[in-house]
Amino acid sequence: MNKIISVAPMMDWTDRHCRYFHRLLSPSVVLYTEMVTANALIHGDVGRHLRFSDSEHPIVLQLGGSDPIALTKAVKIATPYGYDEINLNCGCPSDRVQSGAFGACLMTEPKTVRDCISAMQDACPDTPMTVKCRIGIDDADEQSMLRNFIDVVSQSGCKTFIIHARKAWLNGLSPKENRDIPPLDYDLVTAIKQENPHLNVQLNGGITSIEQMRTLMPHYNGLMIGRAAYQSPRILIDIEQQFYNPNWAVNDADVINAMVDYANQQYEDHGTPIKSVTRHMVNFYQGVKGARQWRQIISEKSRLVTRAEDVLMPAFKNIEI
Repeated sequence: MNKIISVAPMMDWTDRHCRYFHRLLSPSVVLYTEMVTANALIHGDVGRHLRFSDSEHPIVLQLGGSDPIALTKAVKIATPYGYDEINLNCGCPSDRVQSGAFGACLMTEPKTVRDCISAMQDACPDTPMTVKCRIGIDDADEQSMLRNFIDVVSQSGCKTFIIHARKAWLNGLSPKENRDIPPLDYDLVTAIKQENPHLNVQLNGGITSIEQMRTLMPHYNGLMIGRAAYQSPRILIDIEQQFYNPNWAVNDADVINAMVDYANQQYEDHGTPIKSVTRHMVNFYQGVKGARQWRQIISEKSRLVTRAEDVLMPAFKNIEI
């Protein structure tokens, strides 16, 4: 299969600990970092933002910013870490990115995005630079806005667009509401792909089941799932089996043991609290008998221990697969 399935960048969720866990469930899905602003790399703790395990490949770094010079610096800082792709966020509707004039705000500034991508590609020509965007913002006509955005930005040589098929309402809706209230328009994204067969167009937004993925996949170069991967992580096992490797099987005990070893190593090497790792595993047994006890033990005990086995093993004993 040459089509892409990826897990969306999600703030406070898809950190390196979450990605390590997800990679144990699927070796093939593409994983994204949380959005990292260009200025955070230029002025902040680079290692904290960019460090990841080799097992996380294929992995995409998502950057936030709107200044070609700053983004160029950020790309040069990130290049030695060996990300497989670098993505520019043109879709986040949060107040934080609005105040910084990037994220979904950039839908109104396609020439700026074009210049940013060109500068980023010049800084690191061996790594693909891609864009994640919305279909439009606020009361603008999304049909013309998205088409113009794609036309202008693709002048940079950008070949890949991951399109969240909802408008972003920057005035009047919270980031949480922006994930649900604006209606999805898959047809518009389909039309963009049909009009631009030379581009790699991937669909994001509202994809929560294998059945949906089977229906949608023929129309795009790839699909990106978001909350479904975090709230029901076992969907990643199903994705691997259904779209990549029908013989794929996951032994839960192996996953738990691997996460114990990983969490303990993170604690020993970096002082990472055990709870920072185990919090991403709370939903692992969603819908499975014993899941309530699993969640309860992890939620209550993780902050109290310095060895991961002291929380994960007692929680695992309650599960009946």
